[in-house]
Amino acid sequence: MKFILSLILILSLLPVNAQTRLLGGDISLLPTYEQRGTKYIDAEGTARSFIDIAKANGWNAARVRLFVNPDDAPTENKDEGVCQDLNYITPLCKQIKQEGMNLMLDFHYSDTWADPGKQFTPKAWTKCSPQQLCDSVYEHTFHALRHLAENGCAPDLIQVGNEITFGMLWPTAKTDPFSEKNWDVLTDLIKSGVCACREVCPKARVIIHTEHAGDWEATKNYYTRLAAHGVDYDIIGLSYYPMWHKDIPNLSRTLDSLTVTFPSKDIMIVETAFYYSHDNDRWAKSSDEYSDLYPISEEGQAQFTSELVAMLKRHPRVKGLYWWFPEENESGKKVIGSWINRGLFDNHTGRMLKAMKCLQ
Repeated sequence: MKFILSLILILSLLPVNAQTRLLGGDISLLPTYEQRGTKYIDAEGTARSFIDIAKANGWNAARVRLFVNPDDAPTENKDEGVCQDLNYITPLCKQIKQEGMNLMLDFHYSDTWADPGKQFTPKAWTKCSPQQLCDSVYEHTFHALRHLAENGCAPDLIQVGNEITFGMLWPTAKTDPFSEKNWDVLTDLIKSGVCACREVCPKARVIIHTEHAGDWEATKNYYTRLAAHGVDYDIIGLSYYPMWHKDIPNLSRTLDSLTVTFPSKDIMIVETAFYYSHDNDRWAKSSDEYSDLYPISEEGQAQFTSELVAMLKRHPRVKGLYWWFPEENESGKKVIGSWINRGLFDNHTGRMLKAMKCLQ
């Protein structure tokens, strides 16, 4: 009896995020869809708000990205949905918090997409020295978090960088998990961002996000280097897309290895998705590209989702799963130039796809 009472006491003292497995998605372009009158249709054929449908399907979290100055992004990137400055995201963050959902803020330290193929230094920072870049990261992070906190929507989780396996703010802090070059610079930048997080949002949990979940050696080397440089963070955040990061059993082995090698860190899949179509997709080489993994159909997307969720439930250290760009829905007025077709609503009809239910 004493053991049970002690366990209850311990659990009651843990942060909410440590107890609750989070389910959500990166919904950063939702305000634009809503402003253009896009209709989201649930499984019963009823038009409802995206967030209402998501919550009805078990979502308790959402992620929002923030660029430094998206006005300076290339036109083609703006056509892909790059527009999230502080003024754009604040009402969305407030909406997420008012709905009782957990909020993750994803800092892209760039004017445009920050990912493994591009981590471009913001235009306003291009002439900065390494120390000045650290100051810029700190000031940008501090200002954004203070603004959100003052507006009643401080994030619960914060990504210091987006998919930064190969560093950020290129070329100054370009790195490689298998090379010693520039790690002092990169980790100083990360520490500057984390410092701002701890000062403004001391209850928030900090995520370091990489995208090589299919490569255990690269993933291990990366987080080992963070530890060697004394980087302070709470959660290992991974992107996982089967077309780029190998199959689900391979991801499971990576998760097992992370659990053993970094026992003090929780893990989250902060981005995942798979195709249900290649319609109007300028990047697709054919209508059946990646069909060797799963059928390119609503059923294929649902199969991937079910298999992923079943595997993740066998890993207690995985505390969250986020779908990337679930709000894509081109059934109304045009929002993006080329369809991605990895969202959770049909681009032709606006109807919710089966994968949404499979996420639970």
